[in-house]
Amino acid sequence: MTTHTLPLFVLGHGADPHSERGVDCPGDLPPASDPALVERARRAKAALGDRLFVLGHHYQRDEVIQFADVTGDSFKLAREAAARPEAEYIVFCGVHFMAESADILTSDAQKVVLPDLAAGCSMADMATFDQVEECWEALQDAGVADQVVPITYMNSSADIKAFCGRNGGAVCTSSNARRALEWAFSQGEKVLFLPDQHLGRNTAVLEMGLDLDDCVVYNPHRPNGGLTDQQLRDAKMILWRGHCSVHGRFTAESVDDVRQRVPGVNVLVHPECRHEVVLKADHVGSTEYIIRKLAEAPSGSSWAVGTELNLVKRLAGEFPDKNVTFLDRTVCYCSTMNRIDLPHLVWALESLAAGQLVNQITVDPDTTHWAKVALDRMLALP
Repeated sequence: MTTHTLPLFVLGHGADPHSERGVDCPGDLPPASDPALVERARRAKAALGDRLFVLGHHYQRDEVIQFADVTGDSFKLAREAAARPEAEYIVFCGVHFMAESADILTSDAQKVVLPDLAAGCSMADMATFDQVEECWEALQDAGVADQVVPITYMNSSADIKAFCGRNGGAVCTSSNARRALEWAFSQGEKVLFLPDQHLGRNTAVLEMGLDLDDCVVYNPHRPNGGLTDQQLRDAKMILWRGHCSVHGRFTAESVDDVRQRVPGVNVLVHPECRHEVVLKADHVGSTEYIIRKLAEAPSGSSWAVGTELNLVKRLAGEFPDKNVTFLDRTVCYCSTMNRIDLPHLVWALESLAAGQLVNQITVDPDTTHWAKVALDRMLALP
């Protein structure tokens, strides 16, 4: 079973208004303590040969990404794994929900391994299966559940994807969120958008012409989500109160500050950022869009990028003819993505090479079936 009593990334109780301000993290991540680890990883990878396929998410450390056979966002990587049926072992350098998606899309003969089981995702953990079931009951009590189509962002657990599959909904990525919402509104009158409120709001208001008043936020920690039955009846977009701990920390002041510091700067942000940040940005798009935009940018141009620091630093190195900087002055890396480090990767690869299967991620058949229904609906979008 994939239902978790506790989230993989345990969140604290209560709220701290400054919790996303971050701390200053100058310089680089510390190198692995053992300099022999790189050679050990190479030997283990070579020993496994075609039996192994290593996936590396864009937000991974450089020390890990160097061993990836393919890099990309979570959905691209899961599909790449499915396209390699000869690979017995899929080592996913990312976070738990990504490994689940890979297990859903790959064959039963393939084994998906997550080098550190504590590499969860705070956003995905903000929507548990029991909480979403309670939300659906609130929608039923308000008399609107039959009008609601649930859409979940790829950054969610297999349980939540399966919930959407069972209830006529679909999955979306940051690249196709608008198409998914257009499809959803062709199926029903309202959308329950999980688990990232910012992607849902930005897509509905800035790309589809809805008003902010058409959106309400369902808080799973308050009775009835903190909403009245009438608010649920009036809303077109019911946004789950979730967010990305990296993208959610950027502020409108961050944009104002970088424009003062860097003349002529282009502000490029991910749609998981807050609505007021996206409004002030010059360009908004998925991780793949951000990479493509910088690749196509003219030499000498300046860019302030609002996404995870590992990727921003990597892009700055790939495009030395452009001035690429992080959007905010103070920043830390994504704590859960960075749990996949070289020692964990070496341990996983050497264990597999020795014939020991470790940290396998499995999704039960029923959850797999309904999650795949939701994913297939996304793939069928025009």
